[in-house]
Amino acid sequence: MDKFEKLFAEFPCTLTDEVVKQNAAQILAQHTEENNNREVWMQCLHQIDLTTLNGEDTTAKVAQMAERVNDFDGNFPGVPNVAAMCVYPALVETAKEVLTEPIGIAAVAAGFPASQTFIEIKVAEAAMAVAAGATEIDIVISIGKFLEGNYQEVYDEISEIKAAIRDAHLKVILETGVLQSAENIYKASILAMAAGADFIKTSTGKVSVNATPEATYIMCQAIKDWHEKTGKKVCYKPAGGVSTTLEAVQHYTLVKEILGNDWLNNQSFRFGASRLANNLLTSIMGEEVKYF
Repeated sequence: MDKFEKLFAEFPCTLTDEVVKQNAAQILAQHTEENNNREVWMQCLHQIDLTTLNGEDTTAKVAQMAERVNDFDGNFPGVPNVAAMCVYPALVETAKEVLTEPIGIAAVAAGFPASQTFIEIKVAEAAMAVAAGATEIDIVISIGKFLEGNYQEVYDEISEIKAAIRDAHLKVILETGVLQSAENIYKASILAMAAGADFIKTSTGKVSVNATPEATYIMCQAIKDWHEKTGKKVCYKPAGGVSTTLEAVQHYTLVKEILGNDWLNNQSFRFGASRLANNLLTSIMGEEVKYF
């Protein structure tokens, strides 16, 4: 029995797709409404990685986003600011130069979004993004290698990138819409955490199926199992497809019910989002807001 057979034997997936669907739906039916309020909307806003990951992104666009973050408190007194900005590596320096608010700077790296490049390039890109000012790095697992059962290479890549970025937080994207099954998502979660992920994250937002309640249910169960057996707290980030206030509240509800209140803060739970911030602000302010 190799080390990954041992790992998956220690953390067996007992979830089926049907059980996940039923359990997630039951939690949401019972608890969503109690969390659908202004206090939770503000907390969800405070947990956003304000994201722009488009081919046409420019230094001017990122600078404008950073200025919006800087001016947020003056425009929305009493409403907490976002947790971080998330940009491409080449635009990290711009974000760092313009930002004056004490929020994180996240960069996607390591061949985002497909992770189909050489490990040397993945490691170098992640390290260079940190050198430019990123405090958080978001990477995608080598999905093809995972699906063919090459767990050692997937593990080694994550471990090497984690070592290269030193004190920066590592968010590992599973691309759950491609993994599809509950078993694959659970096993990828365990593998990423074993390799040193600080966060596990659902999606890139670049495929047809991104963050779903079912993916959140599975990944939070994996985080809970990992925490109970190792004592290590790994954080969670749904990303891609979370754009409405209700969708944010649904993911918040699942995290709250599965992981508990210790995860309901912007150090332990993030949303990757571009449109969500304005929609939450609209709910909070009671009128349409197009600020970000």
